Amino acid sequence: MPMSKQYIVYIVQCSDKTLYTGIAKELNRRIEEHNSSNKGAKYTKARRPVTLVYHEEHTDRSSASKREYAIKKMSRQKKLDLVGIS
Repeated sequence: MPMSKQYIVYIVQCSDKTLYTGIAKELNRRIEEHNSSNKGAKYTKARRPVTLVYHEEHTDRSSASKREYAIKKMSRQKKLDLVGIS
C-alpha cells in the first residue's frame, strides 16, 4: 500500500499582499488558524485575512521542511511566479 502524503507546504497571501510560507498536516485547519485563532503565526495575525494561493504535498516532514526552506529563500518575484500571481 503506498504511503499517503502527510505534509503540505503552503503559501498564503496576506491582506497587505505579502506572502507567508508554512507547513501543515491539516491545511484547512491551519488556514483557519491563520485567519481567526491565536494559534496562527505572529506574522499573519497582523495581516489578516490570508488567502491560500499555493500548496504541494510531501510524504515526510523532512522533505516538506527542505522545500519550505527553499521557498523562503526565493525572491518575491520567484514566489509570485511559482504561485502564478503577476
